[in-house]
Amino acid sequence: MGHTHALAGAAAWLGTVPFLADYGMRMTPGQIAAGAVVCAGAAMLPDLDHHDGTIANTFGPVTRALCKGIAAVSGGHRHATHSLLFCVAMAVGADLLSEHLVQAWWVMLFLIIGLGLRGIGIRVPEREHFDALLNAAIAGGLTFLMARMQFAGPGLGTHGFTLGWAGFAVGLGCLAHVVTDGITPQGCPVFWPIPWRLAIPLVGSTNGKVEKWVVTPLLTLGIVILGVRSSAGSFAAHWLEHNGG
Repeated sequence: MGHTHALAGAAAWLGTVPFLADYGMRMTPGQIAAGAVVCAGAAMLPDLDHHDGTIANTFGPVTRALCKGIAAVSGGHRHATHSLLFCVAMAVGADLLSEHLVQAWWVMLFLIIGLGLRGIGIRVPEREHFDALLNAAIAGGLTFLMARMQFAGPGLGTHGFTLGWAGFAVGLGCLAHVVTDGITPQGCPVFWPIPWRLAIPLVGSTNGKVEKWVVTPLLTLGIVILGVRSSAGSFAAHWLEHNGG
């Protein structure tokens, strides 16, 4: 379900952050928090191939049309967008936008935040049009707050290419989605366009008892623990860097 994907994205980000500094990606507590939001929203992106999924109704007719178009191009639900190739493409695309086309990145950031809000359940039952406006207002406000953050580099350097934390957060979020869908019986075509699906059925059914009463509580607890750990560690390192004499 959408909320599980969003929680998995945030947990993956907060669990990874402490190790990024060793590879040149140092972040402030504000960037860590922003990255958690971005990663949670990006964990919804693979489901843009679902014409009637959680995110298809995020911004009303706009996202419904977008999802229908992507579903038609990608081969339908759980095909091209549920692969490692898609994760890499989203990571590189977000990185290039955040570094070279900032305004386009803001548009993408607005969409990602909106998807994350929808995923965690920011909505009023049976008020679809109000939901879309509320989601847009919150996403717009958060985008405005994040717009001036340094999303591009210093980042992870690989063979002359530096991946800023925006690209890393988006790619990691997409990967978290693929992993969480991969533990259901339907699996994912991880190595698309090769049609073989990776399926490790640890969760018997979507929105079943295991997801509701085991996976979701564990992810929520993990986010709290990892959030405190990551933020406290980053704050201490940032303080020592600027006040250690």
